[in-house]
Amino acid sequence: MKMKLMSILTIVLYVAFVSGCSSNDDSGDVNSPNSADQTAEIVKKGTWQITQFIDSGTDETADFNGFVFTFNADGSLVANKNELTVTGTWSVTDGADSSDDDAGSDDDDFNIFFDVPETNDFDDLSDDWDIVSVNNSKIELIDVSGGNGGTDNLVFEKL
Repeated sequence: MKMKLMSILTIVLYVAFVSGCSSNDDSGDVNSPNSADQTAEIVKKGTWQITQFIDSGTDETADFNGFVFTFNADGSLVANKNELTVTGTWSVTDGADSSDDDAGSDDDDFNIFFDVPETNDFDDLSDDWDIVSVNNSKIELIDVSGGNGGTDNLVFEKL
């Protein structure tokens, strides 16, 4: 009887320990079911710069050097560099509720759209990016092209 009680107590303590552990840490990473809302709140705070843009294996980060990106609460997106301003829109959508081109994907999407000609560098940023990771200072995005199968990577860091 004493052995049975010890076994039950051990199981109860193990379950209490495991359920008490949290996957949250202080890094600010967004990994919860509400990550679309959290990502939207994070990106609206402050200004951002592109620190990496890889377009199907080609590093095109330099095309955006000096641009400061502001993600406004009204869904507008503004990129400024000296006297040049490029405007667009942005949103973050919950992949489970989305009807984007990532059929069957439950990933949250970071949507960027610039109404510019295809020859403009900013057209390459217009996409429904999958969110890789988000914290208060860095946003990592990825997109796998349905057409040519190339992978694009986009990283914003807070200024």
